[in-house]
Amino acid sequence: MMFGFNPAPKPTSRRNKLTTKMRGRIKPEVYQGAMERSGGLCERCGKYGSHEYQTLQCAHLIRRWKIEGETTVNDVAMLCGPSVNTGTCHNWIDYTAEGKAWAEEYRQQLYEKAKE
Repeated sequence: MMFGFNPAPKPTSRRNKLTTKMRGRIKPEVYQGAMERSGGLCERCGKYGSHEYQTLQCAHLIRRWKIEGETTVNDVAMLCGPSVNTGTCHNWIDYTAEGKAWAEEYRQQLYEKAKE
């Protein structure tokens, strides 16, 4: 029995849909816009954060795979962190049901303000 080498041709077209990682990427201008909106304060609790010590982080308000297109300023919020520490706002919206509900509601408010 002989088997010949018959590889499938590689596609010549590029990807049409962005990957989840690409959709969730926070560009510098999005980060800067969120920082200006927050004024250096956590958008949930109002605590002052330090970028140097990563006590203020740019957090997604919606899961990356749910974002259509690319991440905008209205898809993120500046929250006290880091997200792995319990008791921080970033951890709260990532790991609790009430936090996720707050994040979706806050995102809706940001989009409504942007329409005005």
